[in-house]
Amino acid sequence: MIRTRRPSSSSSSSDPWPVSESSSREPEVQHPSRGIAGPVDQLQTATATTGELVTNTAEAPAAGSYTIDPAHSKIEAVARHLMVTKVRGHFADYEGTITVAEDPTQSSVELTMQAASITTGVEDRDAHLRSADFLDVENHPTVTFRSTRVEQDGDSWVLAGDLTIIGKTNPVSLNLEFLGVISDPWGNAKSAFSASGEFNRHDFGLSWNVPLDGGGVLVSEVFKLEIEAQLAAQE
Repeated sequence: MIRTRRPSSSSSSSDPWPVSESSSREPEVQHPSRGIAGPVDQLQTATATTGELVTNTAEAPAAGSYTIDPAHSKIEAVARHLMVTKVRGHFADYEGTITVAEDPTQSSVELTMQAASITTGVEDRDAHLRSADFLDVENHPTVTFRSTRVEQDGDSWVLAGDLTIIGKTNPVSLNLEFLGVISDPWGNAKSAFSASGEFNRHDFGLSWNVPLDGGGVLVSEVFKLEIEAQLAAQE
């Protein structure tokens, strides 16, 4: 069942999910030593002569506990607007712990996102996402992911876990990619991974939508969770 209530702050003829230029740009973050940096340090370097990208993927991180560096990581939920355009909801406030085991399949990931920190670059849309139509942040302040298993599927890896939104928990499977280990210019060992997978928001009771005259809906039922994480060993 699709609920079609529009947010009270919008007029009946306006689109509560407008697309702006700012919503398509990656948010910038301030690095304490290097000034403005991109949202994710992908652990890649370019040679001065060829510009060829080189990534250190031969070494796995040592067994132990790691935290996510928020200055060089991102967690986003991606939807389709009008069935065509991607809208990215970026969680600006989150924390995560990754435990790497000697047996990689015994590793684990725990993420907690502050629901009220979601931002798309459009204030009206952000307010709508925080309302009872979607994340209901007053009653459900966090979105969480807890891994249940890590498994190898041929040449690929899968990170399976429980995603909890507005108090409802459902299993999701994320495609997992290890990006490598490298030392930063200050001698600190860094490692990184990316993970992404789709989920149907209706499974979590997020049913608000507006039907389109030509078919389809304003906001896609399927969202994609995307994680890009740079890790630092816990002290």
